[in-house]
Amino acid sequence: MPIIPAPSAVTHALPHAHFTSLATPRLGTRETSVWRVQLLPGGEPATHSVTREEIFVVLKGKARVSLDQQSYEAEEGAAIVVPRDTSFALSSADDRAVELLCCLPVGGQARLDGQLFTPPWAE
Repeated sequence: MPIIPAPSAVTHALPHAHFTSLATPRLGTRETSVWRVQLLPGGEPATHSVTREEIFVVLKGKARVSLDQQSYEAEEGAAIVVPRDTSFALSSADDRAVELLCCLPVGGQARLDGQLFTPPWAE
């Protein structure tokens, strides 16, 4: 099916982050997973890495990005490119939520606290 209907609700929630799967293998994709992320202000970002290049596009708000021990801020419309096997963390840069669109090749995995796993919102 070339059209995947929009989800009616957030598909995965953590205390300061909400993930909405938009296009994933469970929904019919073969090569790319796409999801929407909302990061609430005040959350402690989880530093992790991914096994494939991951791209985030800032849809609303401002993101703070820690990438390989350097800090950046990304405004609405900016694309954040995270190289494979590079430590990074994302958070809201101010007192508003930041919304991002994320793309990761199918099969890409995350590494957090030494554990390798496929994020459930990308499956």
